[in-house]
Amino acid sequence: MQKKNQLLLVVLCLILFGTLNGFGQKNQKNNENTNLKTSPKLVVGIVVDQMRYDYLTRFWNHFDEGGFKRLVNEGFNCKNNHFNYAPTSTGPGHTSVYTGAAPATHGVIGNNWYDKEAGISVYCASDDRYTSVGTASEAGKMSPHRMNVTTITDELRLHTQMRGKTVAVALKDRGAVLPGGHTANAAYWFHGADEGDWITSTYYMQELPKWVNDFNASDAVEKYKKPWNTAKVINTYLESGSDNNTYEGLFETEKTPTFPHSTPNLLDKKKDFEIIKYTPYGNRITTDFALAAIEGEDLGKDEATDFLAISYSSTDYIGHKFGVNSKEVQDTYIQLDVDLQNLLNTLDRKVGKDEYTVFLTADHGAIDVPAYLSDQKIPAGYFVYDSIKPKFNAFLQYKFGTANVVKNFSNYQFFLDHKVIKNMDIEVAKVQETIANELLNYKGIDRVYTGHQMMQNNYTKGIPYILQNGYNQKRSGDVLVVLKPGVISYPRTGSTHGSPQIYDTHVPLLFYGKGIRKGSMVNRTEIPDIAPTIATLLGIAFPNGTTGEPIAEVLE
Repeated sequence: MQKKNQLLLVVLCLILFGTLNGFGQKNQKNNENTNLKTSPKLVVGIVVDQMRYDYLTRFWNHFDEGGFKRLVNEGFNCKNNHFNYAPTSTGPGHTSVYTGAAPATHGVIGNNWYDKEAGISVYCASDDRYTSVGTASEAGKMSPHRMNVTTITDELRLHTQMRGKTVAVALKDRGAVLPGGHTANAAYWFHGADEGDWITSTYYMQELPKWVNDFNASDAVEKYKKPWNTAKVINTYLESGSDNNTYEGLFETEKTPTFPHSTPNLLDKKKDFEIIKYTPYGNRITTDFALAAIEGEDLGKDEATDFLAISYSSTDYIGHKFGVNSKEVQDTYIQLDVDLQNLLNTLDRKVGKDEYTVFLTADHGAIDVPAYLSDQKIPAGYFVYDSIKPKFNAFLQYKFGTANVVKNFSNYQFFLDHKVIKNMDIEVAKVQETIANELLNYKGIDRVYTGHQMMQNNYTKGIPYILQNGYNQKRSGDVLVVLKPGVISYPRTGSTHGSPQIYDTHVPLLFYGKGIRKGSMVNRTEIPDIAPTIATLLGIAFPNGTTGEPIAEVLE
C-alpha cells in the first residue's frame, strides 16, 4: 500500500510539473508575442555633431519643455557616456554608434586616413564606382564600402526581410552614408555650393523620388537666406563668453565675430549655400527634410519597424569656427532645442506618441579653445607638426641614414615605410620603439605608443585602452601620438576634437519612447553599447561586429 501511495504521489507530481511547465511555456510564448507586438513602428537615431555632455546641463535653463527636456525628463539619461576609442571624429563616431563596435573592428579609423596599400589618403565615404544623383557635381560619389561590418539599420532590414525602411539624412555625406549602413533604402545629404539641394548616390537609386525633387524645387532653402541673430536676448546668454573676443573665427566680410551675422550678404556675394551649414539654419533645414522624409516615405506606417537616422551637422561647423565657449554655440543649441521639439511633435502626430523610439547622442565632443584656457591660467597650447619636422627628420637621418622611413603623418599617427625598413635589415618593432622614444622629447606630446604595443597587449583602462580600441591592425599607423591635455593641432580660433582626452569622449546618450524606462544612470556606458541596446529592444540580431553590451537599465 505504501508503495502504491508513493507511486501515486510521483504520478501526481509529474502531472503537476507538466501542467506548470506547459503553463510556463505558454506564458513564455505569450511574452515573446507581446515583445514582438510592442516593437516601435519607427526608430529615430539622432547624432548631434560635436555635442559635449555639458551642453545639456549648461544650457538647460534656456531649453523649452518639449525638446531636450522632454527626452531627459520622460526618457533615460546615461550621464557618464563615452567614446571608448580615438581618433574621435565624425566618420568613426557615426560608424561606432550604428555598428556597436570601435574602429579596431569596423575599420573606419578617421574621416580620412592614409591607405597603406594604395599609398594615398582616402575618405571614409568616397566611392568612385558610383555617381551623383541630384547634382552634376561629384558630391554624390559615395557609399559605405569602407565600413567592414553591419549596422543596426542593416540588421533591422535583414530581420524584416527588407520590408522595414531605412532612411538617413545629414548635411554631411558621411553623417548619412555610414548610419544608413549597407542596405539603406536611401541616404541623403546637402550639397551647398551654388545649388543648395539634397542629393544622393547611385549606390542607393538612379533618380531622386518625387518628394525630394519637390523639396529641392521649393523655397525650403531660400527662406533661410536671412541674418543669423540670437533666438533670445543675448544678454541672457550668461553660460558663454563675451560675444566679441579673439578666440573665434570670422565670416568673410565681417570685421568682428559678433551678432547679428550677415549671412545673406555672403550668400549673395559668393552664390554659395555652404554658409548655411555654419548657422543654426543648417540644423533647421535638416529637420525640415527629415519631416519631409517621414511623410514622403510613409515611415512608421505599418507593422515592419522603420529607421530614420538624422545627423545634425551644423553644431560641428559652428563649434569649429567659434569655439565651445561662444555665444554662437549657445544659440545654436537653443535653436536646436526648437528643432527637436518640432520633430517630436510631428512624430506624435504622424506615427503616434507611444509608437516610436528615439535615441540621441553625439559623434565626439570638443575642447575649449586652448588660447582661452591659457588666458585663464589653465595649461593648454598648440602643437604644430611642421615646427618639429626639421629636427625630427634630422633624427631619422642620423639614426637610420634616411628620413624616408616615415611615409605619412595623419590622425596623430606615423605610418612607416616597411619596404625601406626591410632593406635596412631592422625589425619594424625596433624602429617603432626608437621613433616613439624620440617623440617623447618634443613639446606638447604627452605619450607615444607603437603598433607593436597595440597588437601585443590587452589594455583594459585609460588612454592605452582607448587607443587600442581605435587601432585597426590592417589600417592604422605604426606610431601613435597623444598630445597633452589641452593641447591641439589646430588654428588659434575655434574648437576641434580627435583626441582620447575626456573632453572629446564624454557625450550625451538619451533614450526616449516606446520600450524605454524613465530614469538616469551614472555608471559608465560606451558608444558601442547603443546598437546592441536598440537591437535588444527590437528583438533582432546584433550588428555582426558588435563589441558593446546592451544597457539593461534603459529597457522596460
